[in-house]
Amino acid sequence: MTIRVVVADDQELVRSGFAMILDVQPDLEVVAEAGDGAEAIDAVRRHAPDVALLDIRMPRVDGIEACRAISAAGDCRTVMLTTFDSDEYVYESLHAGASGFLLKDVRRDDLVHAVRVVARGDSLLAPSVARRLVEQYTRPAARPRRPDPRLDVLTARERETLLLLARGLSNAEIAAELVVSDHTVKTHVGNVLAKLGLRDRIQAVICAYETGLVAAGDPPPGGADRAGPSPASARK
Repeated sequence: MTIRVVVADDQELVRSGFAMILDVQPDLEVVAEAGDGAEAIDAVRRHAPDVALLDIRMPRVDGIEACRAISAAGDCRTVMLTTFDSDEYVYESLHAGASGFLLKDVRRDDLVHAVRVVARGDSLLAPSVARRLVEQYTRPAARPRRPDPRLDVLTARERETLLLLARGLSNAEIAAELVVSDHTVKTHVGNVLAKLGLRDRIQAVICAYETGLVAAGDPPPGGADRAGPSPASARK
């Protein structure tokens, strides 16, 4: 199966370079290039790609706004590109619906890997990384917890699963915590994402903080520190 890609960057040489790297892969096809966010949105609408690579800083419509529009309109997944190594950009990108985040000095092989990872439905940042970012940007605006009606659609066990997802646990760790099988955990995770209209585990982490299910500084299950080194990608 060929993965169809749109590449958007206002710098023509950068855009063309990324397109050339991707287009020579046997399983990847660059179906369009765009010079700004508005063109990227139009290209996604016309070509229905699987993945869009979006520069964060572009004229007219920036990458984050383009990501938000693309994520809301269909199934195309997005990877954000930037020269700025800033947590704020990562957080804003993920909140807009991005499935990954890369710096523009990414290695050729890592760029190709990123597109494949996101195309198969995985995310490019581990949930524990997203959790630390969300904690950082929700801490100044911490509010008393109140029940959020968005979570009413979840069963008690699904709510437990979301809580453990937000604390950075893998499927195997959630299974051990809840004393259930890995298959059961995958079912619970799938139900949580479907019922809350979330694309992946990263968005589940953000949702858990926004709804007050988890607050910045909450200890992880068992009191263990689970915010240590994380893999470059996290599967559903």
